[in-house]
Amino acid sequence: MRKIVVQMSVSLDGFFEGPGGDIGWHQVDEELHQHFNDVIAPMGGFLSGRVTHELMAAYWPTADQDPTASGPEREFARIWRDMPKFVYSRTLDHSDWNATVVREVDVEQVRRLTAEPGGDLALGGADLAAAFAQYDLIDEYRIYVHPVLVGRGRRLFPEADAPTGLRLVESRVFGNGVVLLRHERVR
Repeated sequence: MRKIVVQMSVSLDGFFEGPGGDIGWHQVDEELHQHFNDVIAPMGGFLSGRVTHELMAAYWPTADQDPTASGPEREFARIWRDMPKFVYSRTLDHSDWNATVVREVDVEQVRRLTAEPGGDLALGGADLAAAFAQYDLIDEYRIYVHPVLVGRGRRLFPEADAPTGLRLVESRVFGNGVVLLRHERVR
């Protein structure tokens, strides 16, 4: 059974983006980017909200043609283009780059998707992650804590009615000070 994995960067004070959607404080160097590639390449697909997908689609399809792109960036461009994508949107009619538009989070549809063969599914976007969490569909959280205090912006985790039990399965400190906290859902 494939797992649904949230993989997000946050500031030490819990924001995934600063005011106005700013993510310029993310500290993604070559080591961290290569780690992302190594983790994402064997996955079976991306699950994204419309905003996240459109941000990715604005850059990654041709990023490997940019002469200033690093080796990990060029590699990720190929990974992103080839990976199946499921874009959750009520407004998009069509999306390119190996993407299927899905109107809403349907628990049975998601369970069928996780029962298919292939690698785990990378869930991106805070709003979509909140919707999946509401239906208890997230199996793993890979949170990359960046050594910065943003002060305000959008928090990754919304308020919840009950605690969610998690178990730490990995932690790692990268050379740039980013810390990976990888937790699995306790079931």
